[in-house]
Amino acid sequence: MQNRAGIVIPKSISVFLFIFSLSVLISLTMASGDSSAASVHIVYTEKPQNEEPESFHLRTLAAAVGSEEAAKEVLLYSYKNAASGFSAKLTPEQVLEISKQPGVLQVAPSRTYQLHSGTGRLH
Repeated sequence: MQNRAGIVIPKSISVFLFIFSLSVLISLTMASGDSSAASVHIVYTEKPQNEEPESFHLRTLAAAVGSEEAAKEVLLYSYKNAASGFSAKLTPEQVLEISKQPGVLQVAPSRTYQLHSGTGRLH
C-alpha cells in the first residue's frame, strides 16, 4: 500500500493503524456518553407532614424528571422508617434539578461496600 507521498506502508501496519484508530474512537465515544448516564442516587428528604412519604417522594422526583410516569420508572425504593428519602436512577442533570426541590436535604451517589473476608478466625 502506498500513501499520498508515495511512501510504501506494509499492509499489517495499515491494519494496525485502522484498528487502533477505531478503538480510540470507540473509547472517546463511550467516555463522553458516561457523563450523562443515569446512576443510582439516594435522595434524603425532610419527613413530609401532611402527605404519605411515597406520594411526597414521587411528587419531588416528578419535578426533576418531568412527569409522574417518568418518576415511577426511575424510583427504586422509598425509605420511610429510619430515614425519609428514596433511591432513584438519575442523570447528572436530574441530580442538580432534584437538589433544588423543596424538602430535599441531600443527594448522594449510592455506593456498595464489600466486607473483607478474613481467615475465619475471630480476634
